[in-house]
Amino acid sequence: MTMVRIAALCATLCLALPARAQAPAPLPTQPPGWVLDWSDEFDGPGLDKSKWVPETGGDGWGNHELEFYTARPENLRVDGGNLVIEARREAFGGRHYTSARIKTAGRFERTYGRYEARIKIPRGQGMWPAFWMLGADVGKVGWPRCGEIDIMENIGREPDVVHGTLHGPGYSGDKAIGKPQLLDKGVYADDFHVYAVEWEPHEIRWYRDGIMYHLARPGTVTGDWVFEHPFFVILNLAVGGDWPGNPDARTAFPQQMLVDYVRVYKRER
Repeated sequence: MTMVRIAALCATLCLALPARAQAPAPLPTQPPGWVLDWSDEFDGPGLDKSKWVPETGGDGWGNHELEFYTARPENLRVDGGNLVIEARREAFGGRHYTSARIKTAGRFERTYGRYEARIKIPRGQGMWPAFWMLGADVGKVGWPRCGEIDIMENIGREPDVVHGTLHGPGYSGDKAIGKPQLLDKGVYADDFHVYAVEWEPHEIRWYRDGIMYHLARPGTVTGDWVFEHPFFVILNLAVGGDWPGNPDARTAFPQQMLVDYVRVYKRER
């Protein structure tokens, strides 16, 4: 092959390479065996109130939390394709911190499915981000009889650990049935991760980035199994509380919990 032909071939290859490198990444595919039932991609100008209900107040939420939840844009907004829940150190409503909490109660309630969210959690002692579910009958039967499915919780003093947990009658609070998932490298606040449960009749499975790490069935709990009825979704960022403890002098504010999407799938028929 002559030098001219080699040079021409190299030029052709070099021109072609950038086009391949700039090709868009493939869109995420739905998990095998599941079809999308409900989602929020957080691509609009603000929180979609047809899907979410903000909860407000500063009564400690049963955990001696320190924040006052608000619906102000300082604490709750959609920006850059993400839901932003921001915890701030400020006096508000008799509390010294503010944050936000939203739920799908009365908007979207389902029995069974794959519940998935891509989330970047905050960092620091006293931070307590959560993606979880409550039984839709909580107003009638109370907690923990309604059941609680914690898809992802993190407490700031454990930066490389998330928890998947069940609460029910006889196994709630510090007696809940759960399991931690340790990150192989780094800390969870460094990047987005995908957290999910697959909830089917008499079985719930927990996943982090596609890795199954926890399984619960009626025989694995120490009380009544109360997970065969509709639940709703909650996203929140608590500050302080019985489990994470309070922020300390090293905790920087503001802190943000970023949610890229929430998707709920149902089984293919």
